[in-house]
Amino acid sequence: MKILQISDTHGLHHQLRDLPPADVIVHCGDITDNGTDDEVYDFANWFIELPYPHKIFITGNHDLCLRDADNIENLPDNVHFLQDRGCEIDGVKFFGLAYDHPEVLIPAQTDIVITHEPPVMILDESSGMHWGNASLLKRINEIHPRYHLFGHAHEGYGVKKIGGTVFSNGSLVDDRLRLCHQPRVFLLS
Repeated sequence: MKILQISDTHGLHHQLRDLPPADVIVHCGDITDNGTDDEVYDFANWFIELPYPHKIFITGNHDLCLRDADNIENLPDNVHFLQDRGCEIDGVKFFGLAYDHPEVLIPAQTDIVITHEPPVMILDESSGMHWGNASLLKRINEIHPRYHLFGHAHEGYGVKKIGGTVFSNGSLVDDRLRLCHQPRVFLLS
C-alpha cells in the first residue's frame, strides 16, 4: 500500500499539481487558513475529486468551523473524516486525532496515527519554538504505531525513525504560508 501524506495546505490545495500516485492520501490538518465554511467546502470538493482510491483528513488548529464536528454528511464512502476515530483500509488500521483532543483516545492496535500536532521534540520546531505535545509522545511510545503522520510545525518538515515508529511532519508550507515542501509517499509492506 502506498500512502501519500500532505499537511498544512492552508487553502492553497488548488496549487498542488502532479501529486504522486498512491492508494491512500492523508491530509494532517490545516486544510483552511481562516477556518470558514466556504474554505472547507472548497477543500472537500477538491479532495473528493482527487484520483485516489481512499482519502483521509483530519482537522488542524486553523480549521475552526470543524473543531467540534463529529462527522461530515454526504462524503463518499472512500473519503474518511477521522475526527477522534479510526478506519481500516486493506487491513491497515488508521486513527485520526482531532487537534487538541486527549491522546488517550488513540487505540493500542493502530498502525498509522494521524494528528495535526507533532509529538514533543520530534520534528516540532518552527519559528525557533517547539510546538510538540508531550502527552502525545507518551501515548505514541505506549502503543508503538508503524507510522505517526502530522504537521503543524511548518519548519519541522521531515522524517525520523525512532524505535519501530516512523515519524513524519508533512507540512507543505513554510512559516510565511508559501508552498515549499514536497508531498511524501510511504510504501507499506
